Amino acid sequence: MAQRPWMYRGDRRRKEDQRKAKQEAKRARKAERRESGVSGPEIESVRANSQPTEFVWFSPSKGRTLMTTTASLPTVDGIDDWALLSDPRMNPGG
Repeated sequence: MAQRPWMYRGDRRRKEDQRKAKQEAKRARKAERRESGVSGPEIESVRANSQPTEFVWFSPSKGRTLMTTTASLPTVDGIDDWALLSDPRMNPGG
């Protein structure tokens, strides 16, 4: 029985060598960052693109939600029963 062309043993070895080389480069970059104390570009881009923190408030009497950038109670005429739904300081993962 003839082997399939995509099952060529040399191809599997080549792919495995590429995977090992990629892993070794990754380890080298990680060690270099650890020694220099610099974070990687992927970490910096996430920090730069992160949304500002938002607090979500809910008024049960009006059935209304409101988002603010500070932890202080929202000031809306006629509504003074705000309850904090989400506090980004308590959930650092988002």
